[in-house]
Amino acid sequence: MQRFLDLLEKSENCVFLSGAGISTFSGIPDFRGSNGLYAKYDANKIFDLAYFHKDPAYFYTHAREFIYDLDTKEPNLIHRTLAMMEKKSFINSLITQNIDLLHQKAGSSNVIEIHGSPANHRCLSCGENYSYADVRELLEKETVPYCTRCNGLIKPDITFFGEMLDESAITNAMGASSKADLFVVIGSSLVVHPAASLPLYSLKRGGKLVIVNNMPTPLDGYAYLKYDELGDFFNHLSSYLNDK
Repeated sequence: MQRFLDLLEKSENCVFLSGAGISTFSGIPDFRGSNGLYAKYDANKIFDLAYFHKDPAYFYTHAREFIYDLDTKEPNLIHRTLAMMEKKSFINSLITQNIDLLHQKAGSSNVIEIHGSPANHRCLSCGENYSYADVRELLEKETVPYCTRCNGLIKPDITFFGEMLDESAITNAMGASSKADLFVVIGSSLVVHPAASLPLYSLKRGGKLVIVNNMPTPLDGYAYLKYDELGDFFNHLSSYLNDK
Protein backbone atom coordinates (compact mmCIF):
# COMPACT_ATOMS: atom_id res chain seq x y z
CA MET A 1 0.00 0.00 0.00
CA GLN A 2 2.90 2.33 0.69
CA ARG A 3 3.93 2.00 -2.95
CA PHE A 4 0.54 3.41 -3.99
CA LEU A 5 0.69 6.21 -1.43
CA ASP A 6 4.12 7.18 -2.78
CA LEU A 7 2.64 7.38 -6.29
CA LEU A 8 -0.27 9.46 -5.01
CA GLU A 9 2.06 11.89 -3.23
CA LYS A 10 4.07 12.45 -6.44
CA SER A 11 1.10 12.61 -8.79
CA GLU A 12 0.21 15.95 -10.33
CA ASN A 13 -2.86 14.69 -12.17
CA CYS A 14 -4.67 11.71 -10.63
CA VAL A 15 -7.81 10.27 -12.21
CA PHE A 16 -10.05 7.57 -10.75
CA LEU A 17 -12.41 5.35 -12.77
CA SER A 18 -15.09 3.66 -10.67
CA GLY A 19 -17.22 0.68 -11.60
CA ALA A 20 -20.14 -1.19 -10.10
CA GLY A 21 -17.91 -3.14 -7.70
CA ILE A 22 -17.57 -0.16 -5.36
CA SER A 23 -21.32 0.11 -4.80
CA THR A 24 -21.72 -3.48 -3.63
CA PHE A 25 -20.59 -2.14 -0.23
CA SER A 26 -23.76 0.00 -0.27
CA GLY A 27 -25.99 -2.98 -1.02
CA ILE A 28 -26.24 -2.38 -4.76
CA PRO A 29 -25.42 -5.49 -6.85
CA ASP A 30 -22.78 -5.28 -9.57
CA PHE A 31 -23.44 -6.53 -13.09
CA ARG A 32 -21.05 -9.38 -13.85
CA GLY A 33 -20.24 -10.78 -10.42
CA SER A 34 -21.52 -14.16 -9.23
CA ASN A 35 -24.47 -12.41 -7.57
CA GLY A 36 -24.67 -9.61 -10.13
CA LEU A 37 -27.65 -8.26 -12.02
CA TYR A 38 -26.83 -10.24 -15.14
CA ALA A 39 -27.05 -13.47 -13.16
CA LYS A 40 -30.57 -12.46 -12.17
CA TYR A 41 -31.90 -10.62 -15.23
CA ASP A 42 -31.45 -11.12 -18.96
CA ALA A 43 -28.51 -8.92 -19.99
CA ASN A 44 -29.87 -8.81 -23.54
CA LYS A 45 -33.09 -7.20 -22.34
CA ILE A 46 -32.58 -5.12 -19.21
CA PHE A 47 -30.56 -2.28 -20.81
CA ASP A 48 -31.30 -2.93 -24.50
CA LEU A 49 -32.87 0.05 -26.27
CA ALA A 50 -34.79 -2.00 -28.86
CA TYR A 51 -36.23 -4.25 -26.15
CA PHE A 52 -37.09 -1.20 -24.02
CA HIS A 53 -39.26 0.12 -26.85
CA LYS A 54 -40.84 -3.32 -27.27
CA ASP A 55 -41.47 -4.02 -23.57
CA PRO A 56 -40.58 -1.11 -21.25
CA ALA A 57 -42.22 -2.96 -18.36
CA TYR A 58 -39.29 -5.40 -18.27
CA PHE A 59 -36.86 -2.59 -17.44
CA TYR A 60 -39.10 -0.65 -15.08
CA THR A 61 -40.30 -3.73 -13.15
CA HIS A 62 -36.77 -4.93 -12.42
CA ALA A 63 -35.16 -1.48 -12.09
CA ARG A 64 -37.30 -0.80 -9.04
CA GLU A 65 -34.86 -3.08 -7.19
CA PHE A 66 -31.62 -1.32 -8.13
CA ILE A 67 -32.41 2.14 -9.52
CA TYR A 68 -35.73 3.32 -8.14
CA ASP A 69 -34.78 2.49 -4.56
CA LEU A 70 -31.64 4.65 -4.49
CA ASP A 71 -33.06 6.93 -1.80
CA THR A 72 -32.60 3.98 0.57
CA LYS A 73 -28.90 3.57 -0.35
CA GLU A 74 -26.09 5.46 1.33
CA PRO A 75 -22.51 6.18 0.17
CA ASN A 76 -19.95 3.83 1.65
CA LEU A 77 -16.34 4.32 2.77
CA ILE A 78 -15.14 4.30 -0.85
CA HIS A 79 -17.50 7.08 -1.97
CA ARG A 80 -16.72 9.15 1.12
CA THR A 81 -12.96 8.69 0.72
CA LEU A 82 -13.09 9.78 -2.93
CA ALA A 83 -15.05 12.88 -1.93
CA MET A 84 -12.40 13.62 0.70
CA MET A 85 -9.66 13.14 -1.90
CA GLU A 86 -11.33 15.70 -4.15
CA LYS A 87 -11.67 18.14 -1.26
CA LYS A 88 -7.97 17.72 -0.41
CA SER A 89 -6.95 18.06 -4.09
CA PHE A 90 -5.66 14.50 -4.51
CA ILE A 91 -8.04 13.82 -7.42
CA ASN A 92 -8.30 15.84 -10.61
CA SER A 93 -11.18 13.89 -12.15
CA LEU A 94 -13.53 11.12 -11.07
CA ILE A 95 -14.96 9.13 -13.97
CA THR A 96 -17.72 6.65 -13.19
CA GLN A 97 -19.51 3.87 -15.04
CA ASN A 98 -22.09 3.85 -12.25
CA ILE A 99 -25.65 5.12 -12.42
CA ASP A 100 -26.42 5.15 -8.69
CA LEU A 101 -25.67 8.83 -7.89
CA LEU A 102 -23.73 7.83 -4.75
CA HIS A 103 -20.59 9.79 -5.65
CA GLN A 104 -22.60 13.00 -5.66
CA LYS A 105 -24.45 11.96 -2.51
CA ALA A 106 -21.06 11.54 -0.79
CA GLY A 107 -20.00 15.05 -1.80
CA SER A 108 -17.95 14.60 -5.00
CA SER A 109 -18.66 17.44 -7.39
CA ASN A 110 -16.41 16.78 -10.39
CA VAL A 111 -18.01 13.50 -11.53
CA ILE A 112 -18.03 12.42 -15.18
CA GLU A 113 -20.89 9.95 -15.66
CA ILE A 114 -20.03 8.17 -18.90
CA HIS A 115 -23.06 5.85 -18.83
CA GLY A 116 -25.54 8.59 -18.04
CA SER A 117 -27.66 9.13 -14.97
CA PRO A 118 -31.20 8.47 -13.72
CA ALA A 119 -31.24 11.96 -12.21
CA ASN A 120 -33.06 13.07 -15.34
CA HIS A 121 -35.60 11.30 -17.54
CA ARG A 122 -37.20 12.44 -20.77
CA CYS A 123 -40.22 11.65 -22.89
CA LEU A 124 -39.16 9.88 -26.08
CA SER A 125 -42.01 11.55 -27.98
CA CYS A 126 -42.09 15.23 -27.00
CA GLY A 127 -38.80 15.60 -25.09
CA GLU A 128 -40.38 16.72 -21.80
CA ASN A 129 -37.93 16.35 -18.90
CA TYR A 130 -38.73 14.55 -15.66
CA SER A 131 -36.66 14.35 -12.48
CA TYR A 132 -35.84 11.12 -10.67
CA ALA A 133 -38.42 12.08 -8.02
CA ASP A 134 -41.08 12.72 -10.68
CA VAL A 135 -40.63 9.23 -12.15
CA ARG A 136 -40.50 7.60 -8.73
CA GLU A 137 -43.90 9.16 -8.06
CA LEU A 138 -45.31 7.95 -11.38
CA LEU A 139 -44.02 4.42 -10.69
CA GLU A 140 -45.96 4.31 -7.43
CA LYS A 141 -49.14 4.36 -9.54
CA GLU A 142 -48.12 2.71 -12.82
CA THR A 143 -45.86 -0.13 -13.99
CA VAL A 144 -44.43 2.08 -16.75
CA PRO A 145 -44.23 5.90 -16.57
CA TYR A 146 -45.80 7.79 -19.45
CA CYS A 147 -45.59 11.49 -20.21
CA THR A 148 -48.27 13.58 -18.52
CA ARG A 149 -48.12 15.95 -21.48
CA CYS A 150 -48.36 13.65 -24.54
CA ASN A 151 -48.56 10.10 -23.08
CA GLY A 152 -45.22 9.20 -24.67
CA LEU A 153 -42.84 6.66 -23.13
CA ILE A 154 -40.44 8.08 -20.52
CA LYS A 155 -36.84 6.83 -20.47
CA PRO A 156 -34.03 7.58 -17.97
CA ASP A 157 -30.95 9.41 -19.28
CA ILE A 158 -28.97 6.19 -18.85
CA THR A 159 -27.13 4.99 -21.94
CA PHE A 160 -28.69 1.73 -23.07
CA PHE A 161 -27.11 -0.78 -25.46
CA GLY A 162 -27.89 0.41 -28.97
CA GLU A 163 -27.67 4.05 -27.95
CA MET A 164 -24.89 6.60 -28.45
CA LEU A 165 -22.96 7.69 -25.37
CA ASP A 166 -23.27 11.29 -24.28
CA GLU A 167 -20.69 13.05 -26.44
CA SER A 168 -19.65 15.67 -23.91
CA ALA A 169 -19.21 13.10 -21.11
CA ILE A 170 -17.02 10.77 -23.14
CA THR A 171 -15.02 13.69 -24.56
CA ASN A 172 -14.39 14.98 -21.02
CA ALA A 173 -13.44 11.48 -19.86
CA MET A 174 -10.94 10.99 -22.68
CA GLY A 175 -9.47 14.45 -22.09
CA ALA A 176 -9.07 13.83 -18.36
CA SER A 177 -7.54 10.38 -18.96
CA SER A 178 -5.04 11.78 -21.46
CA LYS A 179 -3.69 14.17 -18.82
CA ALA A 180 -3.47 11.61 -16.00
CA ASP A 181 -0.04 10.67 -14.69
CA LEU A 182 -1.78 8.28 -12.26
CA PHE A 183 -4.90 6.40 -13.36
CA VAL A 184 -6.68 4.30 -10.73
CA VAL A 185 -9.37 1.79 -11.68
CA ILE A 186 -11.63 0.68 -8.81
CA GLY A 187 -14.36 -1.95 -8.91
CA SER A 188 -14.46 -2.31 -12.70
CA SER A 189 -13.85 -5.42 -14.78
CA LEU A 190 -12.84 -3.19 -17.73
CA VAL A 191 -14.83 -5.13 -20.32
CA VAL A 192 -17.34 -2.44 -21.38
CA HIS A 193 -16.08 0.06 -23.93
CA PRO A 194 -15.27 2.88 -24.17
CA ALA A 195 -14.64 2.91 -20.39
CA ALA A 196 -12.32 -0.08 -20.75
CA SER A 197 -10.01 1.87 -23.06
CA LEU A 198 -9.74 5.03 -20.92
CA PRO A 199 -6.67 3.81 -18.95
CA LEU A 200 -4.83 3.45 -22.26
CA TYR A 201 -4.97 7.22 -22.81
CA SER A 202 -2.99 7.66 -19.59
CA LEU A 203 -0.58 4.81 -20.36
CA LYS A 204 0.22 6.32 -23.77
CA ARG A 205 1.55 9.46 -22.08
CA GLY A 206 3.59 7.49 -19.57
CA GLY A 207 1.04 7.43 -16.75
CA LYS A 208 0.99 4.72 -14.09
CA LEU A 209 -2.02 2.38 -13.98
CA VAL A 210 -3.30 1.00 -10.68
CA ILE A 211 -6.17 -1.51 -10.61
CA VAL A 212 -8.21 -2.41 -7.52
CA ASN A 213 -10.67 -5.15 -8.40
CA ASN A 214 -11.50 -8.63 -7.11
CA MET A 215 -11.68 -10.14 -10.61
CA PRO A 216 -9.11 -10.17 -13.43
CA THR A 217 -9.30 -7.41 -16.05
CA PRO A 218 -7.92 -7.30 -19.62
CA LEU A 219 -5.47 -4.57 -18.54
CA ASP A 220 -3.92 -6.35 -15.53
CA GLY A 221 -0.72 -6.87 -17.52
CA TYR A 222 -0.34 -3.11 -17.93
CA ALA A 223 -0.91 -2.31 -14.25
CA TYR A 224 1.98 -0.89 -12.23
CA LEU A 225 0.16 -2.06 -9.10
CA LYS A 226 -2.80 -4.44 -8.67
CA TYR A 227 -4.89 -4.94 -5.54
CA ASP A 228 -7.75 -7.39 -5.00
CA GLU A 229 -9.51 -6.04 -1.91
CA LEU A 230 -11.36 -2.74 -2.27
CA GLY A 231 -12.25 -2.63 1.41
CA ASP A 232 -8.67 -3.04 2.63
CA PHE A 233 -7.36 -0.60 0.05
CA PHE A 234 -9.77 2.16 1.05
CA ASN A 235 -9.38 1.55 4.77
CA HIS A 236 -5.66 2.27 4.37
CA LEU A 237 -6.31 5.20 2.04
CA SER A 238 -8.88 6.72 4.38
CA SER A 239 -6.50 6.48 7.35
CA TYR A 240 -3.76 8.12 5.29
CA LEU A 241 -6.05 11.03 4.29
CA ASN A 242 -7.26 11.56 7.85
CA ASP A 243 -3.66 12.16 8.89
CA LYS A 244 -3.23 14.82 6.21
